[in-house]
Amino acid sequence: MGIAAAAVGALLAGCGGGPGAGGGKVSNAKIVLGVLTDLSGLYADITGPNAVAAVEMAVEDFKRKYGDKAITDNIEVIKADHQNKPEVASTQARQMYDRQQVDALFDVPTSSAALAVATIAQQSKRLYFNTAAATTELAGKSCNKYTYEWAYDAYMLANGTAANVTRQGGKNWYLVYPDYAFGQDMQAKFATAVEAAGGKVVAKDPTPFPSDDFATFLLKAPGLTPKPDVLGALQAGGDLANLVKQYDQFKLRDKGINLAIGLLFDSDIKAIGAAKLAGTTFTTAWFWNLDDEARAWADRFKKRTGQRPTFDHAADYSAATHYLEAVQKAGTDKAEDVSKQLDGMTFSDFFARNATVRPNDHRVVHDAYLVKVKAPAAASEPEDFTELVEKIPADQAFDQPSPACRMG
Repeated sequence: MGIAAAAVGALLAGCGGGPGAGGGKVSNAKIVLGVLTDLSGLYADITGPNAVAAVEMAVEDFKRKYGDKAITDNIEVIKADHQNKPEVASTQARQMYDRQQVDALFDVPTSSAALAVATIAQQSKRLYFNTAAATTELAGKSCNKYTYEWAYDAYMLANGTAANVTRQGGKNWYLVYPDYAFGQDMQAKFATAVEAAGGKVVAKDPTPFPSDDFATFLLKAPGLTPKPDVLGALQAGGDLANLVKQYDQFKLRDKGINLAIGLLFDSDIKAIGAAKLAGTTFTTAWFWNLDDEARAWADRFKKRTGQRPTFDHAADYSAATHYLEAVQKAGTDKAEDVSKQLDGMTFSDFFARNATVRPNDHRVVHDAYLVKVKAPAAASEPEDFTELVEKIPADQAFDQPSPACRMG
């Protein structure tokens, strides 16, 4: 068995169980997986069309594994664009669940949109696997028994990056964050982590979302008292690229204000330029060059899409695969029966190492990674951007279950 085949086999073995072990049937004689994402906006490179490709790969590998022993060979993948708007996401999710008979939704960047989809999932009694939104509320006060948090959250990001940068001497922080659910959650978690590590947030400002002009905030930074050591940029996607380019333009690093980034994807590094970000430390759920197993899947993904995957793409594949395996084991696509197979499950796949699906809040806890951006000269290929600094073990990477979560 080659490396790529071994990697796929290891993942598909993760959920185990014989074909149709529950003896039930799938509704409407088929399983429908929906990818609700940003197909054309500022998060399209992070998630977007390649999130759809990742779920399609999971379906193909599931069929290849089980053949005629699969619970059904009629598995469809559909997609929709939510435009990063919660009202659009809500409408699309309801249509996908109710009219298009989607059994499980995946992806959903933008935390406000993800929270809206979680509400529809609960009302529709269908499953939703969040891989793209960072809000901790999905496993907190907005948790429900139909929603799973598969990849990461704001606590994981802050627990790694803010604490590390503060311990390394970045004591005074100026936080700028997008003014919606994701940014508000990130600001709160980063402020808590900075202060816990002995630092201080000297100022924090919400920024318009989306935005291509951050000059007001960047020009404000050097005049703050005390002057910040660190600019904490908590934007994502296209907004982050704009902010970092303007940070460089205004030469804030030369003025003694270093850059810390809350959420960074390889697609962002590609857009901004590795040379501008070289040495920047950040926290990630996964990166494609982590090890042989990760690279094997990433090679397959690149062959299909022409691009290296972000951790969101890898998480979509992982979540879709474990969903299908749980359906196979349950013998039905009924959401409550599938959840019984997922809740409390432990697994390690190419994406999530030492992972547990916590039954009390549906947060998937797994190893996370403190990494830094490689200088271009150190890269093995054009999209080799990330270098491991240290692994953050699963039991330290995520917060404890929130008392606000009531699964119902």
